[in-house]
Formats: sequence, C-alpha cells, structure tokens
Amino acid sequence: MRKSKWAVLGFGTLSLLTLTQCFTDKQNEGQRLYVANCQSCHMEDGTGLRGLIPPLAGADYLQKNRQQLPCLIRHGAEGPMVVNGKEYNREMPGAERLAPDEITNLLNYMQTNFGNSNQRYTMQEVTLLLEPCPPHQQ
Repeated sequence: MRKSKWAVLGFGTLSLLTLTQCFTDKQNEGQRLYVANCQSCHMEDGTGLRGLIPPLAGADYLQKNRQQLPCLIRHGAEGPMVVNGKEYNREMPGAERLAPDEITNLLNYMQTNFGNSNQRYTMQEVTLLLEPCPPHQQ
C-alpha cells in the first residue's frame, strides 16, 4: 500500500509539472515567434524600416487584409503593397515551417501589440485560411 501511495503521489506531481509547463511555454509564444521571424525587418517596436519595410504598428493593412495574412506569413509576399497610404515594394520571405497554431499565435501577437487592437484569430480560422493558400502570393 505504501509503494502505491508514493507512485500515485509521484505520478500526480509529474503530471502537474508537465501540465504547468505546457501553459507556461505557450504564454508568450507569439512574441517569441515575432522575435525569431519578423523583428529583424519590422523592428522590435513594429515600426518597420525607413520606408523600405512596412510598419506593423498601427498598420491598416492588418485589418484590410485579414483573410490573406495567414498565407502571407506562411509564403511571404512579392510586389507592391500599401500600408497606411504608403506603397512598399520589398520581397518578404515566408515562414513555411510554422504550423497553423504558431501562425495563429504570431498573428494574434501582431493584431494586439504595437498599438493595434484588432480582432484576434482562432486556430480554426487560420487553418481554414491556409487551405487554399498558394505557394507564393503576389
């Protein structure tokens, strides 16, 4: 009886630590993904780069192109785009290796930071928007 009590206690403790770790790891995932994939061009504060790279901070593009953003993150973009009334024409590399849940977290970070207070994405919405996603958007 004593051994099974310790086994249950050990298993319970291990389960609790694992469960807590799951929530902790996901808490700031959007920010971590932004730092790893976007910050070098769009800057730490989302202001972009001197007329070359469009801003994410206060960007009307995030609302006007909501349906296309998951594909843009995954496959990148080429050709002109207008952000806050200014045209930008630099190639943006995609992040093909990101899973739908990572794209969701990344988009939600952008939608709710840098002065943005846009509607958040759901995982289901991003998954559906990624289905017809062409390999390269223009």
